Amino acid sequence: MKILVAPLDWGLGHATRTIPIIDEMLSRGFEVDLAVSGRIGALYKGQFPNLKQIEIPGYHIRYPAHGFEMPLWLLKNGRHLMRVMREEQRIADSLVNENGYDVVFSDNRFGFHSAKAHSVYMTHQLDIAFPGPFSIFEKVGIAWHAHEMRRFDTVWVPDFAEYPGMAGKLSHALSRPVEFVGPLSRFAGLHFLNQDFGKKYRYVAILSGPEPLRTSFEKRVLKAFENLSGHHAVIRGLPGDSEMPAVPSNVTLFNHLETPDFAKVVLSAEHLISRPGYSTVMDMVYLGADCIFVPTPGQTEQVYLGKMLHRAQMAGLVPQKKLSSESLESAANEKRCPWNFSASGNLLSRAVDRLISKLSR
Repeated sequence: MKILVAPLDWGLGHATRTIPIIDEMLSRGFEVDLAVSGRIGALYKGQFPNLKQIEIPGYHIRYPAHGFEMPLWLLKNGRHLMRVMREEQRIADSLVNENGYDVVFSDNRFGFHSAKAHSVYMTHQLDIAFPGPFSIFEKVGIAWHAHEMRRFDTVWVPDFAEYPGMAGKLSHALSRPVEFVGPLSRFAGLHFLNQDFGKKYRYVAILSGPEPLRTSFEKRVLKAFENLSGHHAVIRGLPGDSEMPAVPSNVTLFNHLETPDFAKVVLSAEHLISRPGYSTVMDMVYLGADCIFVPTPGQTEQVYLGKMLHRAQMAGLVPQKKLSSESLESAANEKRCPWNFSASGNLLSRAVDRLISKLSR
C-alpha cells in the first residue's frame, strides 16, 4: 500500500501527532511519502530521514498580534484560505496521478483529498470554537466543517469515543460517522519513559504556533524566567534554525530537539509551560508532565482546552497577558489530580485494519 501523509502547517502539532500513524504504517510494510510545508520538512527529516518528502504550498498563517483581532482576521483571510484549499485539492489529484497513492492522509488540511484515492481526514476539532461574541456562529462552523469532511472517505478523531475524552465538546460534536483512534503521542514508542531523569530544570517552556505570537510568548517566558530561581529551559520550536537570542544565565535554549531528547528534557522538568494545543496536550499528558498552559490569545480552541483541563485540576492556566514569574509560581503551587490517561492501545491499529479492509473491497 502506498500512502501520502499531509499535515496542516499551522505550527508543528499537526505533524507531530502523525508520527505514531506513520510508524504504524511503516511497521506494516507500507510505503509512505510526506507532503510538507514550512518547518514541517525539517521536523520529519529528523524523525524519518529516509522517507520521500514532497514540498506543497502552505497556508502561511500569520496570526494577528492581539487575540481580539482574530474574528476580523478570519474574515479578511477567508478568500486566501479557500484559495489554498482549492490549490491543494488540485495538487493532491496530481500527486495521486503521478505516484499512484492508494491513500491520501490529511491532518486538518481541508482541501487535501482526491477522488482517485481513499482520502482520510484527521481532526480533533469537529466543533470549530468561536470567540465569545461570535459564538452564535459555532453551528455555522460545524456545518461548514461537516460539509468539507464529506469530501473524504474516512474521518479519524484522535480521542476516546466516550465523552468528554480529552477534548470535550471539540471532538464530540458531530452525528456523522467518525472513527475514534485514541489519543496519539509521538512519544508512545520510546523505551525509557519509566526511567528517573531527576529534575534538572525547574521550568521547561515549549514554544509553538504561528508568528508573531510564538515570539511574543518567548519574550514573556524569558522575562519571567529571569526572575525565577533555579535553572530553566526553553524549546523554541524552530527546527532548521541556528541563531539564538541572548538569554538570562539561568536559561538553556534549544531551537529544536528530536523526539527522544525532547522527551528527556520534559521528564527532567518540575513544571512544563506550553500552549494547550491539542497535540501538545496529548504529548505532555502522555509524559506525565506537570503542565501550566498559556493559551494563544484569540485561539478559542486553546482557551477552551486550557479552561477545561484547569477546571478538572489537570493543569495550571495562565493567560499570556498575565504571564510573569509570580503567576507561574502561583500556578505551579496549585493542587493537581492525576490524569487517567491511556495510550492509544489498539485503537489506532484497529483503525488501520478497517482502512485496509475498505481498500480490499
